[in-house]
Amino acid sequence: MNSGTKTPENAVAIVGTDTGVGKTVVTAGLVGWLREEGYDARAIKPVQTGYPPDDDAAFVAEACGTDRAATCCRRLEPALAPAVAATVADEPLSYDSLREAVTAELDAATPGVVEGIGGLRVPLADDRDVLDLVADLSVPAVVVARSGLGTLNHTALSVSALRRRGVDVIAVVLNQYDGASLAERTNPDALAEMVDCPIHTLPSFSVAEPSAAVSTVSAALPRSILDEILPADRV
Repeated sequence: MNSGTKTPENAVAIVGTDTGVGKTVVTAGLVGWLREEGYDARAIKPVQTGYPPDDDAAFVAEACGTDRAATCCRRLEPALAPAVAATVADEPLSYDSLREAVTAELDAATPGVVEGIGGLRVPLADDRDVLDLVADLSVPAVVVARSGLGTLNHTALSVSALRRRGVDVIAVVLNQYDGASLAERTNPDALAEMVDCPIHTLPSFSVAEPSAAVSTVSAALPRSILDEILPADRV
């Protein structure tokens, strides 16, 4: 359901096939790359669980060298799905308030990069999940997935779920791609046939230095991925 909020003119959602697949790395890389090109890009994390120590917005800000590069709308301590974490912590969490907060941040960013939480069906609040939020925001998506064995099924299902809700999938990014196994080496071509969208690979690097996310992403991904995020009159 689209709730009547206006469609952002320049925004993208970075979603994952699961938790820990590299959404934050790709988000930091894209935001930093856009900022290097002169755009006031900002990462928007709707809700962070496991806080502290988990703080995806802080990683993006450090990678980009400025607090302006990232914001988080809500933080919850239990390292659980947001709806579950809110119940365990006995804190109120409203889907409408999350959506409105993200929309306001998107309006202020040029462009806005919304980072998902876990996989698409992770419950956010009020019987809504990450997929609902991406669809309601009316933004395109980049799907981040693992590179190795098992990724074909998870990635194809995620792309299909997005498209069924009318979400344009810009690309799939296979994270930590080193070509070390036969599955890794054959997965990009196999996925390209299965999901009919660009498949990109991102090599492993040390996240101990967050700024490496920006240089690695900008070197590995094509400039066209930025063109898909930015309005035609601003590319």
